[in-house]
Amino acid sequence: MTLQTLVSFLCLSIALVILWQFRQILLLLFTAMVLAIALNSLIRFIQRRLGWPRSRSLLAAIAIVAIAGLLILAVVLPPFATQFQELLTLLPQGFDALLDWLDQITTNPPPWIPQDLELPDFPSVIQQLGGVSSRVFGNFITFFSSSVAIMLQLLLVTVITLMLAADPLAYRKLLIRLFPSSYRRRADGIFDKCETALLGWLGGVSLSSLFVALFSFAGLLILRVDFAFAHAVLAGVFNFIPNIGPALSAVFPLGVALSNSIGSAIAVVVLYIIIQNLESYVLQPTIMKHQVSLLPAATLVSQLFFATFFGPVGLVLALPLTVVSRVWIEEAWIKDYLDDTSIAEDGTNPPSAATPMTQTNSPDQTLGQETSQTVRKDTPSSLSE
Repeated sequence: MTLQTLVSFLCLSIALVILWQFRQILLLLFTAMVLAIALNSLIRFIQRRLGWPRSRSLLAAIAIVAIAGLLILAVVLPPFATQFQELLTLLPQGFDALLDWLDQITTNPPPWIPQDLELPDFPSVIQQLGGVSSRVFGNFITFFSSSVAIMLQLLLVTVITLMLAADPLAYRKLLIRLFPSSYRRRADGIFDKCETALLGWLGGVSLSSLFVALFSFAGLLILRVDFAFAHAVLAGVFNFIPNIGPALSAVFPLGVALSNSIGSAIAVVVLYIIIQNLESYVLQPTIMKHQVSLLPAATLVSQLFFATFFGPVGLVLALPLTVVSRVWIEEAWIKDYLDDTSIAEDGTNPPSAATPMTQTNSPDQTLGQETSQTVRKDTPSSLSE
C-alpha cells in the first residue's frame, strides 16, 4: 500500500466519522431535498401551464401549499386530535378485554379445542411481547413525544426546502462539482433519474395512502367502530412506512374493537387484510407500473438497516433512501463499472478506454461543457427548470 493510498483511506475514514456524527442533520437535509423536488415539480407545472417566470411560479406554489396546509389544519386536525385523545384512553380497555378473553380460554377451553392440546399462558406471552415492543418502539415514541424538537426540526426542514426550491441550479452545480471532472456529466444524468424516481414514489405512495384512508374510514363506519376518522388518518399516514406501517395502524382500531366484542375485533382484522391486499395487488401494480419497483424483501431489509443506524427518522425515510440508493447502485456501480467492457482484466481502465469527454477535452473545457449542460432548461426532469 502506497503512502498516497494510505492517506486517501485515512481521509475517507475521517470524513465518514464526521458524517456519522451529523447523520440526523443529513437525514433532515435529505427530507428537505425530497420536499424541494416535489415543490419544484409544482413550480414547473405552473410555468408550463401559465407561462409565468420562475419567481412568480415559486410564490404561487408556496401559496398553494400554504393554503392546502391551512385547510388540513382547519378541517382534518381538530376532529383527529379530539378523537385521538379519546382513543388513547379507550385503547387500554380493549387490550384488557383481550387478556380476559385469552385467560378464559386458558382456564375453560371451548369444545372445538382438543383436550390434549396444551395451551400457552397467553397473558404472560402478551406481557413479554409488550415489553419487546416497548423496547423496539421506545425511541420512536420518545422522538415524537417532544413537541419542541419536532417543531424545530419541521422549521429547519421548511427553511431548507424553500432555499433549495428558490435556487436549485446553484445547489445542483455545487453538488456536481464534488465529482471528478470526467464523471460530472454522468452524475448530472443520474441525479435526473433520482429525481424522476423520487417523484414517482412520492406520487404513487400519496395516492395509495389516500386509498387506504378512504377505504379504512368507510369500512370502520360500516363495522361501527368508534373514532373511525382518527383511525383512517392514522392508516393513511402510516401507509408511508411499508410493511411496518399498516400493522401499526391496525393496532388502534383493533384495541377499540376489542372493548366491544371479539367478533368486532376479528372483523377489523379481516377489513385491514382486505384493504392491504387490494392496495398491494391491485392499486400498487397500476400506479407503480411505470415507476421504480422494489422487492419486498429488499424494502424490509432497508427498513431494518436504516431504523437500526438512524433511528425513527431512518425508519420513516427508509423507502426514499432505498429508491435513491437503488438508482445510484444500478447506474454508477452496475452499468458504469460492472457492465463496462472497457475495464481490463486487472481491474484498471486502459488508456484507450477513456470516455469521449476525457479524450478530446481538458478538465477546464469539460467543466465548462458540463456547466452548460447543467443549466439546460428543456429537460422535463431537471431540477434546475
